[in-house]
Amino acid sequence: MIVNLVCTNSGSEQEAKDIYQEAIMAFYDRAQQADFILTCKIKTYLYAVCRRLWLKRLHAKKRFHGSIEETESFLGVDQEVASAEEKEKQFDSMEDALNKLGEPCRSIIEDFYIHDLSMETIREKFGYTNADNAKNQKYKCLQRLKKLFFDGYKEIE
Repeated sequence: MIVNLVCTNSGSEQEAKDIYQEAIMAFYDRAQQADFILTCKIKTYLYAVCRRLWLKRLHAKKRFHGSIEETESFLGVDQEVASAEEKEKQFDSMEDALNKLGEPCRSIIEDFYIHDLSMETIREKFGYTNADNAKNQKYKCLQRLKKLFFDGYKEIE
């Protein structure tokens, strides 16, 4: 989740790892304090801390045009944690939908969107007669995945 956050916001995988490590250290320091009470999942807390750290790093690199203070006052810690919890629910719902999707759809979706395989490579892997047939199958699989995702997400709420 953190790699996705950083990489989709002008960062690299290595920067994401650095941010995550900083967040772990900040979490450890905060958890040592007697008044610390964790009111959400650790994953949610770390996401919120990573997001804030990344915004600060972007601001320092002059790649974030705005002030961190405005962002922090606009999205307070509670709201930021709630936003992270919402993203976590969506992520969990997508993972559930992928697990329910079945084969070969799951592999086609993962190969195309996660592993960045071309439609020609997918055609060869699954034995379709041409790339257009593989593309049509991917589209059908994507429609099934969307239905499973939205049906599952409604159940969570």
